[in-house]
Amino acid sequence: MTEQITSAKATAKTVRIAPRKVRLVADLIRGKQVGEAISILKFTPKAGSPVVEKVLMSAIANAEHNFDLDLESLYVAEAYVNEGPTLKRYRPRAQGSASPINKRTSHITIVVKEKEEA
Repeated sequence: MTEQITSAKATAKTVRIAPRKVRLVADLIRGKQVGEAISILKFTPKAGSPVVEKVLMSAIANAEHNFDLDLESLYVAEAYVNEGPTLKRYRPRAQGSASPINKRTSHITIVVKEKEEA
């Protein structure tokens, strides 16, 4: 009854970047081999790419050290970004009024899986 674990996961919570911006980067690597995903993230000029790369590296390290998965057969099975808590701030405006500023945060999750050889 020993079930073989074929996936590893990593999350980064309350990252101070809007989820909408990070989703653009997460969509680029979903379904790709981990080596290809890392090189895509290295050369993507978006604000979210260093953060997503860090989470991806963590997921790869989890797969290698915690579950003894083969790095050559790993791919990004899931990459999703959820909304974290929003920091609400106010900016002073004309005639004593104020307008709200929402500083959004993200929860980034990446799951890497081992490809099954058929």
